[in-house]
Amino acid sequence: MNALQHFRLLLIRLLTNPSYFWALAGLVILGDAILTQLIIRFIPYTEIDWETYMHQISLYIKGERNYRLLEGPTGPLVYPAGHVAIHRWLHNVTSSGEDVPRAQQVYGALYLLSLALACATYSVTGVIPNWLVMLLPLSKRLHSLYVLRLFNDCWMAVAAQAAVLAYATGADVVGTLMLSLAISTKMSALLYLPGLLVVLFRKRGLVQTALHLTAIVAIQAWLAADFLRADSEAYFHGAFDFSRVFLYKWTVNWRFLDEQTFLDPRFAKALLLCHISTLAVFGWRRWCSEDGGVLPVLGRAFKRPTQSPALGPILSDDVVTILYTSNLIGILFARSLHYQFYSWYAQQLPFLVWRTQYPALIKVFLLFGIEYSWNVFPSTTFSSLTLCIANALVVFGIYLGSAMRSDRLIRTNVEVASS
Repeated sequence: MNALQHFRLLLIRLLTNPSYFWALAGLVILGDAILTQLIIRFIPYTEIDWETYMHQISLYIKGERNYRLLEGPTGPLVYPAGHVAIHRWLHNVTSSGEDVPRAQQVYGALYLLSLALACATYSVTGVIPNWLVMLLPLSKRLHSLYVLRLFNDCWMAVAAQAAVLAYATGADVVGTLMLSLAISTKMSALLYLPGLLVVLFRKRGLVQTALHLTAIVAIQAWLAADFLRADSEAYFHGAFDFSRVFLYKWTVNWRFLDEQTFLDPRFAKALLLCHISTLAVFGWRRWCSEDGGVLPVLGRAFKRPTQSPALGPILSDDVVTILYTSNLIGILFARSLHYQFYSWYAQQLPFLVWRTQYPALIKVFLLFGIEYSWNVFPSTTFSSLTLCIANALVVFGIYLGSAMRSDRLIRTNVEVASS
């Protein structure tokens, strides 16, 4: 066998052989590390929210604890207490925010951590081809959000990724801690909670699920203790304002609607109804189907509240698919998506698209359409419509894919339960 044949064989193994997954992933991470440094070096930084973050933290350092009074050039503080803790550290290591190049290096390391976590999550599921990780570094917008814009969303996204990986590997306590930190950084991490309830309930049963939820609330209270003592109403209104109305000019997903419709409270209620309904359909028809359905799962859980009501082990790919899908459903029906929100799910998309049963060409078009939409600024009727349709098709594809998988397993599990 000559050198060219050896190279071809090695390439095929890297792309397809699971035992070579981390060899390929390591090359991808190394290559992206080089690319990230080139981006920092040659593409100008754009100031958006960093100055505001640092100004708000300077007020916090001076002793201010009332959330209504923590303001900056672009507005008041609208993130929970974990954001304050992270950016107080960043304030210290970047000379009060003046050393932007150092901040970019911190965010560059954070980006590479997110990439490594995504690779690790793909690996533990055991259902994704090696070569799919080569798609992870291809997002222009995602690199920009981390190292050229320094958005807070990136910290939330990485903590959430760590939580998903922990849940997928059975480290549920670590997962709950990391998801709590994600929620404390930005409340958008709450989108994982519906899926998490299903995962924990099936894995751990009623009592332990309640304990995990209690821990999430307790961690939020502990991190926010100073602000809650100063003015709890101001804190909750600032950090967890579910009634916030976004500006039409910044929307990425609903630009194909007119501004009057976008701002109409009835539109917001319709989106919330669609969100809840879609979660209910997945919860009722898909997420518990392998255990005989929702009612049998609930029945077993209430009979034995300290034990798992599942008929068999919950696989890592089930955990990841449920949590990722829960997040995606929330994104699909979000009242407004801003450009930094792409970090919430950009590295989850290749996995999610591959869990559908669409032909490979359709999968590629979906990924391309979503990436295209997030790179059009300002958004247009076409880009926003493309984004909404593509996100909806991914959700629908996962629903159909879950149905096909369930049909193969449910009969066996039901037979086990009745024996």
